[in-house]
Amino acid sequence: MLNVFLTVIRRDLLVAFRRRAELMNPVLFYVIVTTLFPLGVSPDVHFLSQLAPGLVWVTTLLAALISVESIFRQDFEDGSIEQLFLSPHPISLLIFGKVVAHWLITGVPMLGIVPLMALLLHIPGQALPVLWVTILLGTPILSLVGAIGAALTAGLRGGGMLLGMLVLPLYIPVLIFASSAVSASMDGLAVSGQLAMLGAGLILALILAPFAISASLRISMG
Repeated sequence: MLNVFLTVIRRDLLVAFRRRAELMNPVLFYVIVTTLFPLGVSPDVHFLSQLAPGLVWVTTLLAALISVESIFRQDFEDGSIEQLFLSPHPISLLIFGKVVAHWLITGVPMLGIVPLMALLLHIPGQALPVLWVTILLGTPILSLVGAIGAALTAGLRGGGMLLGMLVLPLYIPVLIFASSAVSASMDGLAVSGQLAMLGAGLILALILAPFAISASLRISMG
């Protein structure tokens, strides 16, 4: 089972790296929006530090939404999804491998550029570890939940708008708890409650999302 799981991840990573332009879009969006915001609104240090937690997480949410549509689109068009369902291996395991590959492509680069974003938005140093942890806990939830919507709209042409309508309301709790944790850490307050909620959401998504994605793909194929 582990070999099959790793094979799915490796296959999706290879496919993604062959489309480098599309691969870089979410990260470039993340960097450009965060970089241009101080230029377009105000370079004031206090103003930026107050808005930084919400800005970073709204940008993260939108970058995830941009990329999540591509999880199943190519596989649905070339018939690879049908081959997954014909495989003797559990479909939920194969689907989970595809979502993990998506997170490695989109979530891990965001973790890498968090220090740069913190520097540009004047986030205090004591809040940087909390910001990093919220990205680490929150982005897998965005990938798992977004994959459910991507599976439901995989067979639709121009399903991006419908995908946004389906997924954005489910993203809101992640946005609230993650930005609240960063804001609290900047003020020197406890953040254990917000991080616990993000951790619980991640565990719940890891358990339930693969089965929900599989069922959604069956609906799209039918």
